[in-house]
Amino acid sequence: MWCVPHPSRDDQTLVLLDTEGLGDVRKGDEKNDTWIFALAILLSSTLVYNSMRTIDHQALRSLHYVTELTNHIKVKSSMLGEVETTSDYAQFFPSFVWTVRDFTLDLQFDGTSITADEYLEKSLKIQSGNSPQMAYSNDISGCIQNFFLTRKCFVLNRPVSQSKLKVLDQLCNTDLDPGFVQQVTDFCSYIFNHSKEKTITGGAVVTGSMLGNLAVTYVDAIRSGTVPCLENGMAALSQMKNSAAVEESFALYKRLLGERVVLNPRTGAIGEEELSAIHDVCLQEALQLFKANSFKDEDERYQKDLIERIKEVYDGKCSENAELSRCLSLLQQLSGKLNHGSYLRPGGYVAYRLQLDSIVQLYRATPGKGVQADQVLDAFLKDQQENKRVIRMTEKVLAQRENLLREDRVLAERHRYQAEAEAAQRATRKMEQRLEELRACGVQMDQ
Repeated sequence: MWCVPHPSRDDQTLVLLDTEGLGDVRKGDEKNDTWIFALAILLSSTLVYNSMRTIDHQALRSLHYVTELTNHIKVKSSMLGEVETTSDYAQFFPSFVWTVRDFTLDLQFDGTSITADEYLEKSLKIQSGNSPQMAYSNDISGCIQNFFLTRKCFVLNRPVSQSKLKVLDQLCNTDLDPGFVQQVTDFCSYIFNHSKEKTITGGAVVTGSMLGNLAVTYVDAIRSGTVPCLENGMAALSQMKNSAAVEESFALYKRLLGERVVLNPRTGAIGEEELSAIHDVCLQEALQLFKANSFKDEDERYQKDLIERIKEVYDGKCSENAELSRCLSLLQQLSGKLNHGSYLRPGGYVAYRLQLDSIVQLYRATPGKGVQADQVLDAFLKDQQENKRVIRMTEKVLAQRENLLREDRVLAERHRYQAEAEAAQRATRKMEQRLEELRACGVQMDQ
């Protein structure tokens, strides 16, 4: 298998699948060739068959595998007693290109020039005659005409002279016969421009991963001894594609819902209508992605599975939202009397801590809070950290101020006592001075 970018279609890859030659007597098993031929048909959109020199009865008999295709390929897994017709096969079979190498004849019929396509159609024309050999050739021709509705023929001259065939791989393109080079160019141009995308039932285009899974499905069927079935191959592709589409779409929904619905234990739950509206938008985006990537989900089994899984996630989110609302409501009720201003006093911090511990104990003892309980409580306690800091700091400030006031009062009292003592001392000195003055004047003072 050779995969290359398509030379003229930017959105496509050209996959060239080459098989070993058919009719190798050393294989000793015709079933090998039959299965190779069947796989080539099942996997390709254009089947190129190579033969040498001319299209004659011998060349046709080399394509006898075409008469056995209905025994080695099935369109449907169960036809309920109905017989599959050639038209059932023809709508799924590839176009058929017959290349005749080392062509030695002139393209003429009854003296008139004909095209390679006309040469092919005349070679496939049903011949008259009753011999077993003629009937056999006619059977092959009829199968080719009925199974392959689009047919094309190219005849290729010998690329070089007989003497140069042994060193063909060492020659340059300029050493090749110009007529051969032009014929190969025309052949490649036809393949590039007319080969269609590989499709399966319903016209679905086969991607690279789908082609790989088809190959595995068909080969597994052959190995198990059953007949490859187009319907089963499509079912396997459907399972693969749709399962992947479900997972991808489900992941998208979860990501979108997680981004757009953030249940914050601090800010609180969101309204049911808002949550439902967000869910609807996320669901539609997930379904759009699923429909873009799904394949033949005709009974919508995979889409229903996706919706069911999404519903489980949405129901879980609704439950989380409701639990968050209950937890917040409970905490608001319990902490309603927690008036922080009343604790801005000496001894307020201890009273506040006792009240906060009581709220926590009552909250934890209340049943039915759900999985959000601890997160909501943690957020509440974190929010209380600032209040605790303010109350504690206020208490310290108040204690410091009281100490300062006490010191001021002591200092003032000390100053008063000192002032009174100094006043008494001054009065005593003044009295003593007066007495001295009186003595000096001859006044006799009683002791």
